[in-house]
Amino acid sequence: MGLGAIDLNLLVALEALLEEKNVTHAGVRLSTSQSAMSGSLARLRRHFNDELLVRVGREYELTPLAERLLPVVQASLHKAEEALSLTRHFDPSRSRQRFSVVMSDYVMTVFVEPLLRVIAEEAPGVRIDFHPIVEGQLENETHLRCHDLMIVPLGYQLPGVSETVMHDRFVCLVDPDSPRLVDGRLTLQDLAEMPHAKCAIGKLTPVERQLETLGITPRVQVSTPGFNVLPFLVGGTDLVTLVPERLARRYESFARCAVVPTPFPDVPLVEAMYWHHNRHSDPAHRWLRETVRRVGAALGESSAQEIADMDDSHDEHAFPELTVAS
Repeated sequence: MGLGAIDLNLLVALEALLEEKNVTHAGVRLSTSQSAMSGSLARLRRHFNDELLVRVGREYELTPLAERLLPVVQASLHKAEEALSLTRHFDPSRSRQRFSVVMSDYVMTVFVEPLLRVIAEEAPGVRIDFHPIVEGQLENETHLRCHDLMIVPLGYQLPGVSETVMHDRFVCLVDPDSPRLVDGRLTLQDLAEMPHAKCAIGKLTPVERQLETLGITPRVQVSTPGFNVLPFLVGGTDLVTLVPERLARRYESFARCAVVPTPFPDVPLVEAMYWHHNRHSDPAHRWLRETVRRVGAALGESSAQEIADMDDSHDEHAFPELTVAS
């Protein structure tokens, strides 16, 4: 039976009847007379060919069919209310909207916690589903249509609209007792000779491109599908890995690793949010973008001093020349 063949207001009556399990109480809840509510119950019984409410002693109980109907009706009415409440105005404090955001494990580690704190304060009813980047996801616009935002390194040239979210830089991670460490530093020679652990994301990271420019081809011994596991691989080994500094600082207190500056000028990592053109003017989406923008700016301010402190902790050194033994 098509929706046009029935009175959809009966769904409201059905929810009230099944939740209250009482015709009188359901009528009071909907500001409807008992006789009108009894009429609605009679129509619903004919439609479903089921009693829905059956008297047991002085009370009513739901039939098995009514038990199955209740959660379906509740969800359907919630969705209907959500659809009818969509307007050109978006009130985050009252919204129950659900967003979908794609990001790497690195961004999830450093960005999601402060983002959720802001959302919990400003939009407690909003839900965000976070999804990892999967292979082939950055080559076309299909996923931009399926998700509200994709936060990925700048340079993937995704179609749609983009805006920078946050900046980071790469650092080296090694075992704290590595004999390669001299005055808390590594050399280009070390990076050429040491075995590497790397994040295999299908495309060279900015720091890998820098190594390529310097004539270094890393001897990759271990590869992982994301950055998060890398800090745990270097402890007790002769491995070196290059990861974003924000992630390294998150793990250095409980992973056996030393955070070491790269033996070449800083290689920036710029994360950007991408979205499809058809979402650009949507009020809810504008609020989401503005919230992400503010969180990224706050992260930049909080880490500026930490980066300056790390720079000041090392004397100025000329970058050593790379020589590879034949």
